[in-house]
Amino acid sequence: MAAATKSSSSPISVSKETLPESRVKVACEVSAAEVKARIDDAAGRLGRTMRAPGFRPGKVPAAMVIKNYGHEAVLDEAVRGSIGGWYADALTEAALHPIGEPELELGELPAQGEPLTFTFTIGVRPEATLGDLSKVAVERREPKADAELVDEQLERMRSQLGRLETVERAAEDGDFVVIDFTGYTGEGDAREAFDGGEGRDHLLELGGGRFIPGFEEQLAGVSAGDEKTVAVSFPDSYPAAPHLEAQPAEFEVVVHEVKARQLPELDDDFASEAGGFDTLAELREDLEKSVLAQDEVRVQQEFEEAVLDAVVEQATVEIPQSLAEARARELWENMLHQLSHRGLTKDAYLQMSGQTEEELLAQATPDAEKSLRREAVLAAFVEQEKIEPSDGDILDALQGPAAQQNVKPEKLRKRLEKNGRLDELVEDLAQRRAVELLVERAGGK
Repeated sequence: MAAATKSSSSPISVSKETLPESRVKVACEVSAAEVKARIDDAAGRLGRTMRAPGFRPGKVPAAMVIKNYGHEAVLDEAVRGSIGGWYADALTEAALHPIGEPELELGELPAQGEPLTFTFTIGVRPEATLGDLSKVAVERREPKADAELVDEQLERMRSQLGRLETVERAAEDGDFVVIDFTGYTGEGDAREAFDGGEGRDHLLELGGGRFIPGFEEQLAGVSAGDEKTVAVSFPDSYPAAPHLEAQPAEFEVVVHEVKARQLPELDDDFASEAGGFDTLAELREDLEKSVLAQDEVRVQQEFEEAVLDAVVEQATVEIPQSLAEARARELWENMLHQLSHRGLTKDAYLQMSGQTEEELLAQATPDAEKSLRREAVLAAFVEQEKIEPSDGDILDALQGPAAQQNVKPEKLRKRLEKNGRLDELVEDLAQRRAVELLVERAGGK
């Protein structure tokens, strides 16, 4: 067990014990003063709904609240509301890079005026022993302007300038149809139109994937004047109308027109309209430069990853299976959080993927292990080379975010420091510099 450490500004002291398989057990002590402050906060919250003779609502003194509820009950409320913050403070104090969820053990609730103790066990970033970096040899491919990519960009530009024209033939995939439609659920006497299931003169691209699965496919082959009944089932997850989820439905469709996209010819007139160039050759040359520039960025990224992987190959890093699985779980939870902001639930994503959560986690574990190896090696290289971003480096990195938030970089830095997030930025900058140094030594730019 290491000696306890505590910074002058932290209300928590910690001591660490290294365990097998990249795990650490941390014993934490929250100062008596911090516990009292959190008890007073909890009493203030409880006091907002407490009524006492002679005091206005919300103005009952903390001592009276504690007497009414009991010290232990208020302490329990304080601990419940504070343990997450104390855990975060302990991670910072112990200088850990946690992986996965902690196993938290809370000690006995302290007597009045005594500190509070708790412990937690958590997976941490593994340590790496670097190999002989002089043996790192990586080939770098030459960037090129792929002709197929240039042609694809030209076709996208043609599509954007295309015009829809009515055609006297049956609709094909990629065509547009102008339709009226009314949707119904139920059968027989119970059949009725549902809200939001009606449209008039609606322009629909066949194959565009805008309607319920199965709807567009059934309109292939229709002509102007046709009437058709389209039978579909709503998806099991349908946030736009949850009451229709998994419901079978029928749409009565009337086709008014079939339209096809007419694309312009690839000639000098097209070059002038699409990009203001005199000739098609000039437009193609400009696109080649753009494709080449994009590939130069891609080549640099590929080379950096290849160099890092070569350094990892030379290093010694032990990644326990449990740690890789914990990282895979972290990546999964982060992705679900991002999907939730787009209105997509976990169940909906699983249905779209056609796989179970366990299968997706198993697939993600090898990549999670790879990311852990890279992180461990970069951390070891940063320590070996004593890489430490300067104040100027930090402020330069904050220029963009500060401008977006309309604040000065110095102010944003103070805010990050206050919120305990400055160390993340410093570590990120150090790792970026580490990659740059490794690439330079491997002969890259």
